[in-house]
Amino acid sequence: MNKPDLKQKISEYIKYAKENGALNAVQFSTKQIVFDERTILKCAFGCKDWGKNHTCPSADSFLGLDMYKRVLQKYKTGIIIHCDNKKISQEISFALESKAYVDGFYWAFSLSDCALCGGNCSAALSGSANPHHPNISPCRHKKKARPAFHSVGIDVFATVHKFGLPLLTLKENDKSENWYSAVFID
Repeated sequence: MNKPDLKQKISEYIKYAKENGALNAVQFSTKQIVFDERTILKCAFGCKDWGKNHTCPSADSFLGLDMYKRVLQKYKTGIIIHCDNKKISQEISFALESKAYVDGFYWAFSLSDCALCGGNCSAALSGSANPHHPNISPCRHKKKARPAFHSVGIDVFATVHKFGLPLLTLKENDKSENWYSAVFID
């Protein structure tokens, strides 16, 4: 199977993202992605969902930051998707992953904060993402659930600022949020 022109397809994917709710969508080179192991600290000691989601770094299925970095650096390019809605961000990134796969870029892989169960992850309902927990239920969306952009060791702030995209630390009374996901394509 011959792969189509990547440059043309990236343009189509960006257009699709914007037409389906993305505020921004930009192409990146994997060399522009900033990795920093400190992201795990914010997950473990700042996230209310630590240990409660199947896509969380605390889950047994988590590959480890070094492995994610090695794997993701094998890609050449991708698209960063910026939304103001977590669910839309995930829907777009997974749709782009699927489109790229069908187009012949079979290694396409998206990263996005999981919103598939709307806060009712089967791991959270059982109280643990540990598959050996006696009450754990398997992920209801195993084929679509992906780890978050930051949970695999990517410094989202440093990365998106390279593209002039907005991301500020939130204050308690902030109502607007910026959600970022990415699709790695090769």
